[in-house]
Amino acid sequence: QIFCLIGMLESYGEGAGYLVAAGDAELSEGYTHYTKGGKPGYFPPIKGKSFGQIQFNLFDPFNTIPASKSEEAKAKGLISELNNGRLAMIGLLGLLSESSTPGSVPILSGIESFPRYSGEVMAPFEANLQEIPAWTYFHP
Repeated sequence: QIFCLIGMLESYGEGAGYLVAAGDAELSEGYTHYTKGGKPGYFPPIKGKSFGQIQFNLFDPFNTIPASKSEEAKAKGLISELNNGRLAMIGLLGLLSESSTPGSVPILSGIESFPRYSGEVMAPFEANLQEIPAWTYFHP
C-alpha cells in the first residue's frame, strides 16, 4: 500500500507539468518540471484533486507556515536543513562504524548494551548474498 501511494504521488508530481501545458487552470501557477529549469524538490499542490477527495497538501497540510518568507529566511532555513542532514549522516556512520569495529567511536564504546554487528560488513556487495544465513547478521 505504501509503494502504491508513493507511486501515485510520483506520477502526479511528474505529470503535473503536462497539465500546466494543457492549460489546467488549477496548476497554472508557474509549475515547471525540475528537468526543464524548475525548482528541485518542489511538489505541486494536491489539495482538492482526485474529485475533491484530497483535503490536505503534502507540505504544510494545516497552513501553519507563513506563506511569505524573506529570501534571507529561506536561505537560512536551507543552510540549517543541509547542516542537519549532514550531521545525521555523520551520526549514522558513527553508529555503524562502532557496531562493526568496537572502539572506533570512544563515546559509544562505553555503552555495554550497544549492539555489535557480527556479520560481514560488505555482504550486500558480494555476489553470494543469498548464501549468508539471516541469523548471523546481529547478535544482541
